[in-house]
Amino acid sequence: MGDKKPHAVLIPYPAQGHINPLIKLAKLLHLRGFHITFVNTEYNHKRLLKSRGPKAINGLTGFSFQTIPDGLTPTDGDADGDVSQDIFLLCKSIRKNFIKPFRELLARLNDSATSGLVPPVTCIVSDSSMSFTIQAAEELSLTIVFFSPANACTFLSGLHLPTLFDKGLIPLKDESYLTNGYLDAKVDCIPGLQDFRLKDLPDFIRITDPNDSLIEFINETVERAHRASAIIFNTSNELESDVLNVLSTKFPCVYAIGPLSSFLYQSPQNHLASLSTNLWKEDDKCLDWLESKEPGSVVYVNFGSMTVMTPEKLLEFAWGLANSKQSFLWIIRPDLVIGGSVVLSSEFVNEISDRGLIAGWCHQEQVLSHPSIGGFLTHCGWNSTTESICAGVPMLCWPFFTDQTANCRYICNTWEIGIEIDTNVKREEVEKLVIELMVGEKGKKMRQKTIELKKKVEEDTRPGGCSYMNLEKVIKEVMLKQNHT
Repeated sequence: MGDKKPHAVLIPYPAQGHINPLIKLAKLLHLRGFHITFVNTEYNHKRLLKSRGPKAINGLTGFSFQTIPDGLTPTDGDADGDVSQDIFLLCKSIRKNFIKPFRELLARLNDSATSGLVPPVTCIVSDSSMSFTIQAAEELSLTIVFFSPANACTFLSGLHLPTLFDKGLIPLKDESYLTNGYLDAKVDCIPGLQDFRLKDLPDFIRITDPNDSLIEFINETVERAHRASAIIFNTSNELESDVLNVLSTKFPCVYAIGPLSSFLYQSPQNHLASLSTNLWKEDDKCLDWLESKEPGSVVYVNFGSMTVMTPEKLLEFAWGLANSKQSFLWIIRPDLVIGGSVVLSSEFVNEISDRGLIAGWCHQEQVLSHPSIGGFLTHCGWNSTTESICAGVPMLCWPFFTDQTANCRYICNTWEIGIEIDTNVKREEVEKLVIELMVGEKGKKMRQKTIELKKKVEEDTRPGGCSYMNLEKVIKEVMLKQNHT
């Protein structure tokens, strides 16, 4: 090794929910002596600088951001570039356009290494959805680790797509199968998943076309995962032991190293602690407002970075929250409502003036760990799910797409720390469940269970804990292992 630092290149799938956990992993690796190059798309990098300020990422020692183009033409109506991009177009472009600029970036980094500016690249940590990186790694004989930002169950479901095809469970015969009760069927052909129905599996299985482009994308990811040096998950044995056991029989090196939020809470702080990668500008008034509220009295509402809904559904949520008479902090992104901006009546605004705050974006982990928060109404993205557990906050679940249905199943059935809201959201149901969550008996039980789970994942990510040991192991046995004989 000499005195050269190991140099890891990390590349997330270009969406907020993938960037956040990978930046956490980057911080943990940096604390352990790695030089880090973090690769965003130009589009997201511009958004980052716009939301954090142009100097937010200057002068970080041993940590630099690089960019590659995403191969998409800027769309009309997105002049300010402040929205999440279309995942179908992104997946297509990733398969077609990303490998070339990524190769060129690695070559540039190695040129800089020759002139002593940075250490030579020693390994790649790639979002598993950016599986083209495997090719670049093999060409340069670099160690490559796949990182899955979703739960392990989603990866396992992707692995079993061929099984679902073989059993004739998918593709669905036609669109009516989405609503005719077909998806309520139990799935017993995926070992490791207990009590799952078709509707609990990630929604990429809800296809009517066997040649669906997203299915091709996932199949390609899974096939290439077998060539990675290791696969790491932002989860823990405490959360998904069954699935992790099954995965470790399929891949030689599977490591659960999460939840990363809990890991970072317990890590020594350094100059990267404040480095945030939010692509929307955070609204600082949230935390001041929470200061004025009683402990455990506020419902935090946030549907993540990708969920969109109709104006009708938004109104049902709005009046359900208002009528519950509970205090709430609601994050409404500029692009949350399909086809336009959010218009809430003056009647609504007056009704909630003393107990509701609406903001555009916030630092979610700071909000969740604030003592005033008593519950979280969420779309059940995996980051939101693990962050809520790490803060000990029970959930109301309204899953929207991708892996969120599976996360919801874990939250409500396996761990019993949440309640699901019907997809066709109605204000009466929202009102009733918000009251149950905040002041009801079931809410109390869920809060107790969430706090127990929080303690368990804290143990997992402490020195000596399972996830902690797994991270040490993957660093020592995989990332620091020299490929040169």
